[in-house]
Amino acid sequence: MKAVIVKAFGGAEEMEYTDVEIPKISSRQVLIRAEKSSVNFADIKARRGNKGKGTLPFIPGLDLAGTIVEVGTEVQHFKKGQRVIAFPAGGSYCEYAAADEQLTFLLPDNIDFETAAACPTVAFLAYKLLANIARMERGETVLVHSAAGGVGSTAIQFAKALGAGMVIGTVGNRAKAQTALDAGADYVLSYEQNDRFAEQVKEWTDGKGADIILDSLAGTITEKSLDCLALYGRLVQFGNSSGKSGNFTTNDVHSSCRSVLGFSLGTTRKERPHVLQETAKQVFRYLETGQVKMEIGKIFDLKDAADAHRWVESRQSTGKVLLQIAEL
Repeated sequence: MKAVIVKAFGGAEEMEYTDVEIPKISSRQVLIRAEKSSVNFADIKARRGNKGKGTLPFIPGLDLAGTIVEVGTEVQHFKKGQRVIAFPAGGSYCEYAAADEQLTFLLPDNIDFETAAACPTVAFLAYKLLANIARMERGETVLVHSAAGGVGSTAIQFAKALGAGMVIGTVGNRAKAQTALDAGADYVLSYEQNDRFAEQVKEWTDGKGADIILDSLAGTITEKSLDCLALYGRLVQFGNSSGKSGNFTTNDVHSSCRSVLGFSLGTTRKERPHVLQETAKQVFRYLETGQVKMEIGKIFDLKDAADAHRWVESRQSTGKVLLQIAEL
């Protein structure tokens, strides 16, 4: 089968479009013929070697959408021919992938492969952050950092669908603001042009601050976010794309009854995969009703995966970047 492999840790030039063996499945796995896969920033970190120095070469990619072509002998809930999304065991930049039954999710008939491929990582993550980790209540104010990206624009939509009273987004540059506004944000600001975003957030909330802050940046953004986190507010830290660590003291949280929470979808896939079945049901419900729509930025052919990585790394991308795997 055709696949993209990472030959050595480093730049996008270390990716190669080549032929590899179709994976063999275990008794509790399914084999999926992939239609489309998504490009996540975690794929870039893995290619660079920032997620641990694993075995080379490897196939990158976290998720895909496709059709089951083979079922393991102990698989109970799937059969050949079903349309699914999955978090495969050995990468997703490939024509065929093996996935554990617990990390495979049956697609409703009215969700197309393009929407499906865009949703596993960003939609599952956005829903979990708001509904399960932050436990958002109706009427609360939500601040979403990196609001024009795949997770950010999806989180804005979920916040609105779950009943947020106000949603504020931050973006790296003003050119991306419209993407966040189109997703449903009430206000958007650029933290590069206005490093006093905390003061602006407090102004928009009449001095109260945000009840929930979703932070994938870390570093000084995390520290400044605490300056606009409301009493009883929850700051959810789920990434460090800035490459830096943020610091806070116990005085920042205990007397104000505020919380700093952490979440990793990767850890959850590994340690508690069963909880994602319920997440999938909720995500599909919002996609089916149209309350949440997957914003597709660009689609690259599988053979051009290196260009897709360069596009995401350029920080110019908005929405979700996909790879077209099956021939059209």
